[in-house]
Amino acid sequence: MRILILGGTSFVGRAVVDDALRRGAEVTLFSRGRTGTELFPGVPRLIGDRDTGDYAALHGRGWDAVVDVSGYVPRHVGQAMAALGDRVGRYLFISSHAVYLRMGVGPGSDEDTPRRPPVRDTEELDEDTYGPCKVACEDDVVARYGSRATIVRLGKVAGPHDVQSGLTYWVRRAARGGRVALPGSPEQPVQVVDSRDAARLVGQLLLDDRAGAFHAVGPAEPTTMAGLISTCARVAGSQVEVVPVPAEAVSPFFPLTRPESLWPTQQRSPARARAAGLPATPLAVTVADVLAWDRERGEPPLPHELSASQEAELLAQA
Repeated sequence: MRILILGGTSFVGRAVVDDALRRGAEVTLFSRGRTGTELFPGVPRLIGDRDTGDYAALHGRGWDAVVDVSGYVPRHVGQAMAALGDRVGRYLFISSHAVYLRMGVGPGSDEDTPRRPPVRDTEELDEDTYGPCKVACEDDVVARYGSRATIVRLGKVAGPHDVQSGLTYWVRRAARGGRVALPGSPEQPVQVVDSRDAARLVGQLLLDDRAGAFHAVGPAEPTTMAGLISTCARVAGSQVEVVPVPAEAVSPFFPLTRPESLWPTQQRSPARARAAGLPATPLAVTVADVLAWDRERGEPPLPHELSASQEAELLAQA
C-alpha cells in the first residue's frame, strides 16, 4: 500500500509512520522539513507548507491512502484535498474528541454523540475554537470523499515522544515518590491512549479500507487519576500518597485533570474502534516506556508542571 502522511515527524504522526513501515507500506512524508529530519532515513519526503498553502509537491502524484495528521483548520484540509483531488484512494483525517458537545453527554458516549457547531471564520485555536474547527475539517473531508473518508478521533494520547505534559508529568512526579498533590479528585475517571495503539488503529482501518468515525481511547482497563498515579509509582518502584488539593489553586485543566462536570468526556466508548482493530496496551506498559524515554532525554522542563516549592505550598494547605 502506498501511503502519504501529511505531517509524520512529531508525536502521533511519528507513530503512524512507524506502524506503516512495520506493515511494509510504501510511505511518503509531506512536511515543512524543519523537524525530525533525522527520522526515517530512506523514506521519500516532499516539502511544502500548510500555513502558506504550498502543496505544489503533491500535484500529479497518487497514493492508495493519505493520513492527514496536520490539518487543524478547514483551509489546511481544503488545500490538501485540492492538491490531491481523486489521486488518493482513502483520506483518513486525524481528529479529536474536542469535536463533541461537552455538556449533556453521559458515560459511554460513542461516535454518534452530537458534535459542536463547525467554525470556519478563524484560525486562532483555543478552547473555544479548536474543536469546532476540527468539526469543519471533518465535514469537508466527508463531503469531498464520501465513503472514502475515515475519521479517527483521538482522546488524550500518551507515549514516548510526547512533548506535552499529560502522562509524562505524572510518570515523572510519581517516580519521585512521597506525597503527590493532585489538583482535583482521585476518583476522576481518565482515559489515555497509547500513541502506538492509535497508530495501529489507523493502519488497520487503511488496510481494511474502512469508512466511518472511530474513537481512539484507552487504556486497556478503565482507571482513575488515583489509579493512574499509583500505576506510575508501581512501575517506577516508588511509594506515593495521593493528596487532593483544590483544582482552582492551579488550573481546571492541569495535566489530565478535569472538572467533575466533564468526567463523562473521560468515559467514552472504545467499542467501535476495538472491533475495528484498536489494540489495548496495558497502562503499565505505556508508563514504563514513557519513563524510560523521559529519562533518556534528560527530563527537560514540561509546559505545565508544579515546581517542588509550588507543590509543597499546596500540600501544606491540604
